[in-house]
Amino acid sequence: MAIRTIVQDGDPILKKVCRPVTSFDAKLGTLLDDMKETLIQAQGLGLAGPQVGYMRRLFICMDDREWIDDEIPENPTIIEFVNPEILELSEEKVNLYEGCLSFPGHNGAIERSKHVKVRAQDRNGNWFEMEADDMLARCIQHENNHLDGITIMDLATSFYEDEYPEDEE
Repeated sequence: MAIRTIVQDGDPILKKVCRPVTSFDAKLGTLLDDMKETLIQAQGLGLAGPQVGYMRRLFICMDDREWIDDEIPENPTIIEFVNPEILELSEEKVNLYEGCLSFPGHNGAIERSKHVKVRAQDRNGNWFEMEADDMLARCIQHENNHLDGITIMDLATSFYEDEYPEDEE
């Protein structure tokens, strides 16, 4: 496995629409393994193909359903989504600040659905469906946006730079 370079703000690749994955081979498996290592090293929650220069429809997200007190475990479970399709988004929305590994230091306020149902393939081409809430739902929506060339810079209604806002008392 290898750490991949994360594409940064200003690179036109982040604005392009990805093509479907058509080859489910060892090269895809290596890419997904590299993305996992890159995500963990960068201390992120999700990573999409275009963020590592791969213009195919795939992303990975950390599964927060196993976290205790929002603590990321030493060996987190990473869910791989190949050719994902959002099937349902809840009407209930939550507006939260989120960051992005391609836009370090920028934390944008974005309204996203609290719940999502997604259909995708795994690294072997097998289809699966899953539902997610809260942070995992937000991560799936965020990373899926990357596949369509949409970033937090396009969606945020406001920004906090470098740090999240302090709680006011």
